Amino acid sequence: DRDTDKKRIEELLEENMVLEIAQKQSMNESVHLGWELEQLSKSTDLADSKKSFVFELNECASSRILKLEKDNQSLQNTIQELRDASLTSRESSLKFVELEKENQQLSKKIEKLQNQIEKEKQSNQDLETLSEELIKDKEQLQVAMETLKADKDRQIKDLKQENDHL
Repeated sequence: DRDTDKKRIEELLEENMVLEIAQKQSMNESVHLGWELEQLSKSTDLADSKKSFVFELNECASSRILKLEKDNQSLQNTIQELRDASLTSRESSLKFVELEKENQQLSKKIEKLQNQIEKEKQSNQDLETLSEELIKDKEQLQVAMETLKADKDRQIKDLKQENDHL
């Protein structure tokens, strides 16, 4: 039982390390995607590229969030199994206390992962809102530009008529 518990704990620690690495990569990708969004905002076909970018970003983030939630659930199940095993085993109270401490550490890591998931969800929502605002701003600028162009054309026509009259 002790060997089995030790193996489970080692597996959980490995899974945690993998999840932490994946989370760091996810955060790096989010920063990179934010930079790409900023670069796209400078181009002239902003609306189309932003819509597809936001769609891809949301799909990517959603899949990452689902994966993290599945890993989180798996870790919670394993922790529950360890708790059940520690309660039924006839090990000394010191071993039980040690396992409980490890379970608490894993629970804290799970809580951190859940917080990171929530932060990433919020970040994605913020990026989507920003993208929508930028698209609206672009549309307003296009309307203003068309109005100015119409005014310019009208002034040119008026000046030509005045010139012909003179």
